[in-house]
Amino acid sequence: MRKPADFFMIQTMLIICITWSLQQIFIKLAANDITPIMQASLRNGIAALLVGLMIVIKKGWSPSWKGTLKPGIITGIIFAGEFLFIALGLQYTSASHIAIFLYTGPIFTALGLNFFVATERLKPLQWIGITICFIGILTAFGSSLLQNEIDITSLLGDFFGLLAGLFLGSITVIIRSTKLSEAPPTLTLFYQLLIGFIILLIIALISGQSAIFHLTPIAISSLIFQGVIVSFISYLIWFWLLRKYVATTLTIFTLMTPIFGVGFGVLILNDKLTTNFIIGAIFILLGILLVSNEATLSRFIKRLHK
Repeated sequence: MRKPADFFMIQTMLIICITWSLQQIFIKLAANDITPIMQASLRNGIAALLVGLMIVIKKGWSPSWKGTLKPGIITGIIFAGEFLFIALGLQYTSASHIAIFLYTGPIFTALGLNFFVATERLKPLQWIGITICFIGILTAFGSSLLQNEIDITSLLGDFFGLLAGLFLGSITVIIRSTKLSEAPPTLTLFYQLLIGFIILLIIALISGQSAIFHLTPIAISSLIFQGVIVSFISYLIWFWLLRKYVATTLTIFTLMTPIFGVGFGVLILNDKLTTNFIIGAIFILLGILLVSNEATLSRFIKRLHK
């Protein structure tokens, strides 16, 4: 039986959310030394190597994983797309904006599962959450649209961030609706990292973005942080937490990630936040909260009516 939240879980989730929120910050800081697409490729390659070695050491390759190759390749392609749009988005808009739009992923997951998994039909409260989230997206986009001169560049970056969120949400839908739902998390992660590495490397080579490659201290730090700490250590800890604690409680805590992301963007990168974007971000986070934790919130509302 999975445990409810305790002090250890809260501390661990706080560290994980801070770690995840710093991804876009590190990519942006090192962008002049290694392009974002090349960074995304290398971080996936580093993490794929580490995850693969761990599976080999534990003798985890098993015939019981048969049937996972095709969906694994598909999730890997979508995973590459997610990081491609993150990288492109960071070239046009702020890390704070990407942090918010990327974490619309749960909304797209809920919509996808509603249509592809019979047991995952959306409840009324979740539809309300999706509506609120999309109102928030339109409001946040308005931070670029309602200026005296429309900031097309920032608007494009925001759109790429939203596409990254769509791709992030699609990965969960594919995992839940295929053989990957029965496979160990390490195998699913390995598929995504390896294929993401290959595809993004090809894109970087073809587009000429691999030509900018300077191993400065900040570039090396960025690659180590993303490849080892984020893509390897934090993901494995996250999967371990999912096996030990109630999933709905964990997902509530993940809402701290975009909040930290915006905060670090302002403090470290001097990102400018408009009123429209702040209001939109609040609506987006509220919508995600309603969609991801409908059961918990429904029980709470019923208690209030007693």
